[in-house]
Amino acid sequence: MSVDIADLVRTRTRHPEAIAEAAARRPRRPLLGASDRLMIVAADHPARGALGVGDRKFAMANRADLLERLCLALSRPGVDGVLATADILDDLLLLGALDHKVVMGSMNRGGLQGAAFELDDRFTGHRPEDIQRLGFDAGKLLLRIDYSDPGSLTTLEATARAVDAMAARRLPVFVEPFISRRDDRGRLRNDLSADAVTRSIAIASGLGGSSAYTWLKVPVTDNPDDMARVMETSTLPAVLLGGDVGDKPDDQAGAYEKWRGALQLPTVRGLVVGRSLLYPADGDVAAAVDTAVGLL
Repeated sequence: MSVDIADLVRTRTRHPEAIAEAAARRPRRPLLGASDRLMIVAADHPARGALGVGDRKFAMANRADLLERLCLALSRPGVDGVLATADILDDLLLLGALDHKVVMGSMNRGGLQGAAFELDDRFTGHRPEDIQRLGFDAGKLLLRIDYSDPGSLTTLEATARAVDAMAARRLPVFVEPFISRRDDRGRLRNDLSADAVTRSIAIASGLGGSSAYTWLKVPVTDNPDDMARVMETSTLPAVLLGGDVGDKPDDQAGAYEKWRGALQLPTVRGLVVGRSLLYPADGDVAAAVDTAVGLL
């Protein structure tokens, strides 16, 4: 699908109400289909200033290219929906690409990549009332916890209140937890050891006054063999995240194998993957997406 940026800008300029109208008439579907599995393509990275894929620092900076890749991914059999921020979802609504798809709004994007305040990940994206008003199907939030940063308590409290607000509306919320720390150069790193991921899952599972509508979005641990033990920490349904797997075909193949094993675990219900499918090492988006769908 070729995206006409001029046409999108013309609609945004002359008929901004067209976005709400497209949302109102969008045919919806249940969160889970007959397979009880989810395959979601993620594209909420740009709003946090995270534009790179592997060695390509600004791979996601071309909006027309990103939209075309998203439309292609969403057209593939077995792809259930998309996770993105308002600007991208508004474009996809205008393009008619979200009919009969699961739409997840990204809720906190305030922790800009590389910023001194990266851990102060405020809720600058979709609010629960926005997700409800637009008829979207779920929300997603990022929860990075640094034990040496007192500000992490503020993030925890804000996350808990967002979980409460989503549960009050009976809307699923996907919580993506990490134990994080800064390295010697001040860069924020997520700890993917089994102990750290176990602890992050335990913390995220207990947030809010109800866990009825909470899902987890979790990474595969450094040692994939640890995942069975790690995922015993909670009974909440979970999906696997992708992350930046690198620019080499071998990196891509390795990621598929990690996902394949973890997808066999009883609480793991699917994948929410972005850059590694939208910008695969060989450039073949359709093949990358189809391979990921095949793992389910």
